[in-house]
This record gives sequence, C-alpha cells and structure tokens, in this order.
Amino acid sequence: MDKQRRKPRFGTRGPTVADVARHAGVSPMTVSRVINCEPNVLPATREKVAAAISALGYVPNPAARSLAGGQQLRIALLHANPSAAYLSAFLMGSLAQASLIDAQLVVEHCEIAERPADLVQRLLGHRVDAVLVPPPLCDDARLLAALNSAGLPIAQIATGRPVSFAHALTIDDEAAAHAMTNHLIARGHRRIGFIAGATNQTASALRCAGYQRALKEAGLAPDEALIAPGEFTYRSGLAATEALLALPERPTAIFASNDDMAAAAIAVAHRHRLDVPGDLSVCGFDDNAMATTVWPEITTIHQPVAAMARQATTLLAETVRSRSAARTDAVQHVALDYCLVHRASDGQPPRS
Repeated sequence: MDKQRRKPRFGTRGPTVADVARHAGVSPMTVSRVINCEPNVLPATREKVAAAISALGYVPNPAARSLAGGQQLRIALLHANPSAAYLSAFLMGSLAQASLIDAQLVVEHCEIAERPADLVQRLLGHRVDAVLVPPPLCDDARLLAALNSAGLPIAQIATGRPVSFAHALTIDDEAAAHAMTNHLIARGHRRIGFIAGATNQTASALRCAGYQRALKEAGLAPDEALIAPGEFTYRSGLAATEALLALPERPTAIFASNDDMAAAAIAVAHRHRLDVPGDLSVCGFDDNAMATTVWPEITTIHQPVAAMARQATTLLAETVRSRSAARTDAVQHVALDYCLVHRASDGQPPRS
C-alpha cells in the first residue's frame, strides 16, 4: 500500500483538531472556524479542512460543540429529481457536510404539483432552519418566494436563474455544453444528435444553447430534427435515441443532457447492433455514478454536485448562525468549475 495514502493511526484517542490542522496545513483555530461554520474562511481552505477530516476520520465532539455555544441546525433537503444518481451524489455531499458541522439533514420529497404554502408549513412543522433546493425545484419561482416569505435561508443548486435573496451554487452549463460539442466536432463529427433535458429546468435550455452555438461557430447549420426531447430520465433517453436513430440520415454522435440519458443511448445502440464508439459516439453530462457503471464508460462533463452540496450546506449554516448573532451575511452566488472527462464512449465517426 502507498504509505502516503495510509491513514495515520491515533490509538484509542482518535484524531484531534490539532491533527486535522497539521494534515490540512492550517491552524487549529481555522479548523474550529470551519467546523462551526464561522464566516471569513476561504472556500479553498474549507475544502482542504474537509478533505483532511475525511482522510483522518475525524468526528467532531457534539458535547464540546454545545459547551462552546454551537447550535445544532436542521437543514431541509428538498428533492424531486428524476435521476437517482444525481440525487445520490447530492445527498452524499450534503450529508458529509452536515455531519461535519453537527447539523441534522431533513430529506423531504416534494411533488412538483404541491402547493408551496403546504410545503412551507410542513417544513416549519419540522422546525427546519434553512433549505437546500436542488433541481428542478431550484427553478420554481413560487416555491422560492414562499420559502423566503417564511424567513427561511435558501440555497439554490445548479440553477440557471439565481434569485437575489438566495445563495446559489452553479456551473456554466452553456459553456460546458459548448465544450462537449466542440470536442465531438474536433473528433470529426458533423451530424451530432442532442437529447435535451426537462423543460422545467433552466439548465436544459442553457445546455441546448451551448450545443447550438458550437455548431454555428463551426459552420454547421443546426438541424431541429437532431434535437430530441428528454426528461433527464433513462426511459426518456431510450425514446429520444430511438427517434434519432430512425432519421433517414442518422447522427454519428449523440450528446445527451445527462448521464442517465447517455446510458440509455448506449443501450439503444447495442440493441440496434451498433458499436459504441465505432458506429456511434455517445457523450453525457454530470459525471454521476451511471457514467462509470455502463459499458463503455461515458465521456461526460463533470459537474461537482457533491462539492456544490457541501458548500451550500456550509453557506446555510453560516447564515443561520449569523442571524442568531444578530449579524447579516451577504447572499453568495458561487460559480464552480466543470471539466470534460474523456472515457471510452466517443471516437471518430465511421469512415462510411
């Protein structure tokens, strides 16, 4: 085993704040500030401390936190996302951070058609202090307004339409889709199919815009027949791919708006006895667990979903504790980096 990867041994006492500080290269006071969600700590420093805590297996002492005046929070995670892989990544990030800051995570499933007032009353009944709102609920203006009216701090995740009263953690979806389309064009593809996302999510339109912009810049006239509707679900990806492959001149590549639909595209290609990527290249978006579960593994855009969830959880905790201390923190809109992850599902178009 690589010695640098081996966790240090601490005997029966377990790792301490000082151990975490040494591992992260920061002071014990900085570690304490991160654990207690105090402001004025750089995001990069928070990530270093979080990584050190994970590497060492450090567990904050709730009793000591209580004696130090720490307040246990209840943060609600609202979810209505059709992608189980996306929700899993988001849940892991928020759970890890909630444990680190001694907060309780209340996971609340929401129906899209539910009245916002009813949901808010349910959250208040659960004594929730703040709310994490991932897609598609992050784009529901009526829900966001109701949460704000109730005085609940909000964090939108992966929205294309941040509101002025809520924290927002995003990536540049349009630029990311533009980069993926350019990648396929550089491979030699000229007929690139696109599986769009759900119309109730702002990210869907942004990803389609990035795809179309890349085509236009390459001198390729966008063909509406090559854009198939999807819902960010595996099943919708199956139907969309069947429609694209049934075209008189089928695409040589398909770019799906998420990995669930890209995995479905690969399944349909195999059903039609098409080799991926020999006969058809397939690319996705998100880099969730699905991307490395199917064969071949999917070339995709890495969206740092877990990191977005961690930062959003921290921002909400800071806001709640600042309000308790009669301070007012500014709302933060944070853009995180994405990257294109090369795997085995794309290649050059077939020679024929």
